[in-house]
Amino acid sequence: MAEEDQPDFDNIEEMADAEKAAANKSKLRRMVMFGGGGLALLAAVGSGAMLFVGGTEPQVGPDGEQRRPAIFYDLPEMTINLSSADQRAQYLRINVSLELRDRSDTNLIEPVMPRVLDAFQVYLRELRSTDLEGSAGVHRLKEELTRRVNIAIYPAEINGVLFREILVQ
Repeated sequence: MAEEDQPDFDNIEEMADAEKAAANKSKLRRMVMFGGGGLALLAAVGSGAMLFVGGTEPQVGPDGEQRRPAIFYDLPEMTINLSSADQRAQYLRINVSLELRDRSDTNLIEPVMPRVLDAFQVYLRELRSTDLEGSAGVHRLKEELTRRVNIAIYPAEINGVLFREILVQ
Protein backbone atom coordinates (compact mmCIF):
# COMPACT_ATOMS: atom_id res chain seq x y z
CA MET A 1 0.00 0.00 0.00
CA ALA A 2 1.21 3.48 -0.71
CA GLU A 3 1.83 6.05 1.95
CA GLU A 4 -0.93 8.21 0.55
CA ASP A 5 -3.55 5.56 1.37
CA GLN A 6 -2.41 5.36 4.99
CA PRO A 7 -4.16 7.82 7.29
CA ASP A 8 -1.83 10.47 8.62
CA PHE A 9 -2.09 10.22 12.40
CA ASP A 10 -0.42 13.57 12.90
CA ASN A 11 -3.10 15.25 10.77
CA ILE A 12 -5.93 13.41 12.54
CA GLU A 13 -4.61 14.43 15.95
CA GLU A 14 -4.22 17.98 14.74
CA MET A 15 -7.76 17.90 13.35
CA ALA A 16 -9.10 16.55 16.65
CA ASP A 17 -7.22 19.25 18.56
CA ALA A 18 -8.60 21.90 16.18
CA GLU A 19 -12.14 20.56 16.63
CA LYS A 20 -11.75 20.56 20.42
CA ALA A 21 -10.41 24.11 20.34
CA ALA A 22 -13.30 25.22 18.12
CA ALA A 23 -15.80 23.52 20.44
CA ASN A 24 -14.19 25.14 23.50
CA LYS A 25 -14.18 28.50 21.73
CA SER A 26 -17.86 28.05 20.89
CA LYS A 27 -18.66 27.12 24.52
CA LEU A 28 -16.66 30.07 25.78
CA ARG A 29 -18.46 32.38 23.36
CA ARG A 30 -21.87 31.07 24.56
CA MET A 31 -20.84 31.45 28.21
CA VAL A 32 -19.70 35.02 27.60
CA MET A 33 -22.92 35.85 25.74
CA PHE A 34 -25.20 34.32 28.37
CA GLY A 35 -23.10 35.61 31.24
CA GLY A 36 -23.01 39.11 29.75
CA GLY A 37 -26.75 39.00 29.11
CA GLY A 38 -27.34 37.81 32.67
CA LEU A 39 -25.18 40.61 34.06
CA ALA A 40 -27.02 43.16 31.91
CA LEU A 41 -30.34 41.81 33.18
CA LEU A 42 -29.16 41.96 36.79
CA ALA A 43 -27.92 45.52 36.27
CA ALA A 44 -31.26 46.57 34.77
CA VAL A 45 -33.26 44.96 37.57
CA GLY A 46 -30.95 46.44 40.20
CA SER A 47 -31.15 49.95 38.79
CA GLY A 48 -34.92 49.65 38.46
CA ALA A 49 -35.18 48.52 42.07
CA MET A 50 -33.02 51.44 43.17
CA LEU A 51 -35.29 53.88 41.34
CA PHE A 52 -38.41 52.25 42.79
CA VAL A 53 -37.09 52.19 46.36
CA GLY A 54 -35.53 55.62 46.06
CA GLY A 55 -31.90 54.57 46.15
CA THR A 56 -29.50 54.65 49.01
CA GLU A 57 -28.33 58.18 48.33
CA PRO A 58 -30.10 60.91 50.27
CA GLN A 59 -32.57 62.95 48.25
CA VAL A 60 -31.45 66.50 47.66
CA GLY A 61 -33.85 69.33 46.96
CA PRO A 62 -33.35 72.10 44.39
CA ASP A 63 -31.87 74.35 47.08
CA GLY A 64 -29.17 71.74 47.86
CA GLU A 65 -30.62 70.72 51.22
CA GLN A 66 -31.05 67.06 52.05
CA ARG A 67 -34.70 65.99 51.99
CA ARG A 68 -36.34 63.66 54.44
CA PRO A 69 -38.73 60.97 53.25
CA ALA A 70 -42.31 62.23 52.96
CA ILE A 71 -44.75 61.52 55.78
CA PHE A 72 -48.48 61.54 55.02
CA TYR A 73 -51.44 61.82 57.36
CA ASP A 74 -54.81 60.78 55.90
CA LEU A 75 -57.90 62.73 56.85
CA PRO A 76 -61.29 61.06 56.83
CA GLU A 77 -63.39 61.34 53.66
CA MET A 78 -65.61 64.41 53.71
CA THR A 79 -68.84 65.17 51.89
CA ILE A 80 -69.75 68.86 51.87
CA ASN A 81 -72.83 70.67 50.61
CA LEU A 82 -71.55 73.45 48.31
CA SER A 83 -72.99 76.95 48.21
CA SER A 84 -75.40 77.39 45.32
CA ALA A 85 -77.16 80.50 43.95
CA ASP A 86 -79.95 78.52 42.26
CA GLN A 87 -80.76 76.45 45.39
CA ARG A 88 -79.88 73.26 43.53
CA ALA A 89 -78.01 70.89 45.86
CA GLN A 90 -74.41 70.25 44.87
CA TYR A 91 -72.02 68.16 46.89
CA LEU A 92 -68.26 67.90 47.10
CA ARG A 93 -66.72 64.61 48.14
CA ILE A 94 -63.06 64.94 49.02
CA ASN A 95 -60.28 62.64 50.25
CA VAL A 96 -57.23 64.48 51.53
CA SER A 97 -53.77 63.62 52.83
CA LEU A 98 -51.58 66.08 54.68
CA GLU A 99 -47.87 66.02 53.83
CA LEU A 100 -46.03 66.43 57.13
CA ARG A 101 -42.51 67.72 57.65
CA ASP A 102 -41.68 65.26 60.42
CA ARG A 103 -43.18 62.05 61.82
CA SER A 104 -43.40 63.65 65.27
CA ASP A 105 -45.88 66.19 63.85
CA THR A 106 -48.57 63.48 63.91
CA ASN A 107 -48.52 63.76 67.71
CA LEU A 108 -49.18 67.50 67.40
CA ILE A 109 -51.94 67.16 64.80
CA GLU A 110 -54.07 64.43 66.35
CA PRO A 111 -55.15 66.43 69.43
CA VAL A 112 -56.27 69.38 67.26
CA MET A 113 -57.90 67.31 64.50
CA PRO A 114 -61.41 68.68 65.27
CA ARG A 115 -60.00 72.17 64.62
CA VAL A 116 -58.53 71.02 61.28
CA LEU A 117 -61.78 69.39 60.17
CA ASP A 118 -63.74 72.49 61.20
CA ALA A 119 -61.41 74.70 59.13
CA PHE A 120 -62.02 72.45 56.13
CA GLN A 121 -65.80 72.34 56.59
CA VAL A 122 -66.22 76.09 57.09
CA TYR A 123 -64.15 76.98 54.05
CA LEU A 124 -65.50 74.29 51.73
CA ARG A 125 -69.17 75.06 52.50
CA GLU A 126 -68.67 78.58 51.12
CA LEU A 127 -67.32 77.32 47.80
CA ARG A 128 -69.38 77.14 44.63
CA SER A 129 -68.83 74.44 42.01
CA THR A 130 -67.44 77.14 39.66
CA ASP A 131 -64.67 77.82 42.21
CA LEU A 132 -63.39 74.27 41.64
CA GLU A 133 -63.26 74.38 37.85
CA GLY A 134 -59.94 73.82 36.13
CA SER A 135 -56.49 73.26 37.48
CA ALA A 136 -56.25 76.86 38.71
CA GLY A 137 -59.31 76.35 40.92
CA VAL A 138 -57.89 73.15 42.40
CA HIS A 139 -54.51 74.85 42.95
CA ARG A 140 -56.17 77.75 44.81
CA LEU A 141 -58.08 75.23 46.91
CA LYS A 142 -54.85 73.40 47.84
CA GLU A 143 -53.12 76.64 48.79
CA GLU A 144 -56.01 77.89 50.91
CA LEU A 145 -56.46 74.55 52.70
CA THR A 146 -52.72 74.36 53.41
CA ARG A 147 -52.82 77.86 54.89
CA ARG A 148 -55.85 77.05 57.05
CA VAL A 149 -54.39 73.75 58.30
CA ASN A 150 -51.12 75.45 59.23
CA ILE A 151 -53.07 78.04 61.23
CA ALA A 152 -55.08 75.31 62.96
CA ILE A 153 -52.07 73.16 63.94
CA TYR A 154 -49.58 75.89 64.83
CA PRO A 155 -46.70 75.48 65.95
CA ALA A 156 -46.57 72.34 63.77
CA GLU A 157 -46.56 72.88 60.02
CA ILE A 158 -47.44 70.83 56.95
CA ASN A 159 -45.79 70.96 53.53
CA GLY A 160 -49.04 70.72 51.66
CA VAL A 161 -52.46 69.24 51.09
CA LEU A 162 -52.70 66.34 48.64
CA PHE A 163 -56.00 65.35 47.05
CA ARG A 164 -56.64 61.63 46.71
CA GLU A 165 -60.13 62.27 45.36
CA ILE A 166 -62.25 65.28 44.43
CA LEU A 167 -65.77 64.72 43.18
CA VAL A 168 -68.40 67.41 42.57
CA GLN A 169 -71.99 66.15 42.17
